[in-house]
Amino acid sequence: MLVLIDESGDPGFKLNKGSSAYFIVSMVVFASFDEAEKCSLAIQKLQQDQRIFPEFKFSNCRKEIKDKFFKCIKPYNFQIYALAVPKAEIYSAALRTDCDKFYNFFVRQLLTYHDNLLRDAHIKIDESGDREFKNEMATYIRRMMKTGCIKNIKFKKSKGDHLIQLADMITGAIVRSYSSKRDSTRWHGMIAPKINNLWKFK
Repeated sequence: MLVLIDESGDPGFKLNKGSSAYFIVSMVVFASFDEAEKCSLAIQKLQQDQRIFPEFKFSNCRKEIKDKFFKCIKPYNFQIYALAVPKAEIYSAALRTDCDKFYNFFVRQLLTYHDNLLRDAHIKIDESGDREFKNEMATYIRRMMKTGCIKNIKFKKSKGDHLIQLADMITGAIVRSYSSKRDSTRWHGMIAPKINNLWKFK
């Protein structure tokens, strides 16, 4: 089992001064490594055909490229699980003041909520933060998860990993669905058949 994790939004709480209203963390789950490799190769080919360099990133892609991307990944077998955090409803002082705790807590919430799904999972997370933060995060997740859920945890740069780019594009589509923009549901609708669970934190 291969699990890709990405997030969008920030841990800030200055909601009237530019902080994001929502924090979204999502995971893309492939039961088969062969299927994951096929999907990765398809994304790589699309990247070459469309001359998208250095990577697919939802925030940087034109609308027509987003359309082509989500059509490209449609044939492949994977499931999407995501957590939407409305930050205005978070009152914990620890979460509101410690960015690392905020990030780790909600990644763990997503994983533990689905711990009956994960078995010897190889987890890849979009690389961010320094080495100490990544080590602390990996240790925290392992400590909180049931034995047998996780095989290993790796942090990968999105530029060199097409499946991390997949997680970014999917997370971006989910984030857009919470906006008031005219095209808010355009790409969410394209991935909707693959969304197994999208829940709002309370």
